[in-house]
Amino acid sequence: MPLKPCASASFRSPVEDLIDNALSPLVASALIEAGHDAVHVRDHGMADASDQAIFERARTDGRIVVSADTDFAQLLALGGERSPSVILFRGGTERRPAEQARLLLAHLDALAKDLEGGCVAVFEPGRIRIRATGPIGG
Repeated sequence: MPLKPCASASFRSPVEDLIDNALSPLVASALIEAGHDAVHVRDHGMADASDQAIFERARTDGRIVVSADTDFAQLLALGGERSPSVILFRGGTERRPAEQARLLLAHLDALAKDLEGGCVAVFEPGRIRIRATGPIGG
């Protein structure tokens, strides 16, 4: 999927994000300022929590994990579950929180259906890869 802003700025996605400790709390703040429902793991006192605990919190709260840590995608694949969906910033993508937030804001609406259905969305330089999640053959 090429990196380009989605056309419908008036549509507000129902996406709720849990920003992992691998990303700055400034990413969550920028999403909140733009009207999205986002929290950083530190907001839940989970700065030192295991990936599994953060993953379970996201599942319980109905949130999407946003991270640069591939362990979350592995947890999802190993469990054969559809949720929580995961957004990953990978190799060479922007590391500055303002740019990460800009990328998320430009694409969350376009990704909303995939995220609601269960997926891993990988942000890479110049593209976004989307892989549906869930049981094999299901």
